[in-house]
Amino acid sequence: MQKDRAVNVLGGQLHPCSVDPVTGYFRDGHCNTCAEDAGSHTVCAVMTAEFLAYSKYVGNDLSTPRPGLRFPGLKPGDQWCLCALRFLQAHDEGCAPKVQLESTHARALEVVARDILEQHKAE
Repeated sequence: MQKDRAVNVLGGQLHPCSVDPVTGYFRDGHCNTCAEDAGSHTVCAVMTAEFLAYSKYVGNDLSTPRPGLRFPGLKPGDQWCLCALRFLQAHDEGCAPKVQLESTHARALEVVARDILEQHKAE
């Protein structure tokens, strides 16, 4: 698999999203992506209790640890590379988490408009 160029939605170098817990399609701490990343794990989001409950409700439980998959489970405040479509869905439902724009891959813009990402910019 060939990684896409590491560019963020602002046009700069893609910053890390999280190494604790380690995130990303490539589990490299960045929201890097490639042609094989069908889910477009490109949005670096700051988890909230509301978003984690919503994600579990729609069938993607991100809060329960899965030791066999080396997944510790996420808690509010953790950063994670979300699928762009899941982020957009949460936005449409009114429960989108904050976004680290410098750590969100430019490919997210294929799914989510930049103004929507900017509405949820983390401080």
